[in-house]
This record gives sequence, structure tokens and C-alpha cells, in this order.
Amino acid sequence: MNFLAHTYLSGCNEEIIVGNFMGDYVKGRNYLHLPELVRKGILIHRDIDTFTDSHRITRLSRLRLVKKYHKYSGVIVDIFYDHFLASLWSDYCGIPLNEYINTTYDLLKRNYKTLPQGIKVWFPTFLENNWMLAYRTVEGIELVLDRMSANTSLPDHTGFAIETLRSKYDDFQTDFQKFFPAIIDFIEQKYDVDIRAQVK
Repeated sequence: MNFLAHTYLSGCNEEIIVGNFMGDYVKGRNYLHLPELVRKGILIHRDIDTFTDSHRITRLSRLRLVKKYHKYSGVIVDIFYDHFLASLWSDYCGIPLNEYINTTYDLLKRNYKTLPQGIKVWFPTFLENNWMLAYRTVEGIELVLDRMSANTSLPDHTGFAIETLRSKYDDFQTDFQKFFPAIIDFIEQKYDVDIRAQVK
């Protein structure tokens, strides 16, 4: 659900962005028929998830949430990290956040036919509620978590999540600011994607 981070970590190539965006909805080898750069985006998505799940800093973040969320604590951390990416956006991208998100929505709409059916089911609501921009505020995160717990298997502990975010806000932000440069380095080196070019 950390769509903003996955999009940003794709660099500037449209097909890679599309592949990365839909990565959770493509299982096993069911991507081999897709264009080369869309396939690359899916592989980047999988490596982002693996790198994030196994990193010592994200494990520290998850520990603050595991009491209620257990195996889902990583999902909450992903969303919290998208919040910090959005709220600290100018540190990572020279394009204003609103403009970046609207451009991303436009390219996803242009590539709608490529998106898996599982995304097409909720994509109109995703656009209507401007989920990627909602990540910028704690209130937006609360709304996203409420909707996810109502429509997915995510446990309904939104109050606990938001209380934890507010009370440990600086700790989560520090975790993010330590972790994010590491994942940028990893993706840039492994996939030859110029992510930092977006800072200019």
C-alpha cells in the first residue's frame, strides 16, 4: 500500500512505474508476457518489499506496532513511511508533490489496460479519494487505514496505529530518514535506475 514510495523508487520511466505500481497483484511468473520495462518494474517492486521487510531499521519500526498488528505491522510501517516521504517530499524530489501525483495518476490511466483486474476494482476509488496525496497528513493516514480495515484483511486497530504514530512520531521519522537513502542506493545500484535525478 506504500504506492508513493514504490512510484518514486521507479525513477522516471513510465513503464517501470506501471510495473512497480502493480507489483503486489502479479504473482509468480505471471508477468513474463508483459513488456520488458514493465517486467523490470515488477521485479523492482519485489526487491523493494524484500529489502524493506528484512532491514534492521524497519524491524525497529514494526516493533512499536506488533502488539496489535502482529504480521500486519509491516503494512502499517509501509504506510507510515509513505507519510514521511510525502511530508518531507521536497528533500527527495524537485517536482511539487501535487504535480508529481497528478502526473502519476495520468500515466496510470493511460496504462489502465495493463493493470491487473485486482487493481481495476479499486482504482476509481483510489483516484477519487486521492490516496497518494492523503498520505501527506496524519488525518489522511487515518482515513486510509479506516478504509483498508473495512475492505481488506487488515485488522481494525486504526486508533492504536494513529496514537502510536503521534506519540512516536519523531522516532518513526528518524527511522524513515535513515532507511530511505539505503533503499535508494540499493535500487539504483541493482537496477541502474537514476532515482536521485528527481531531486533536481
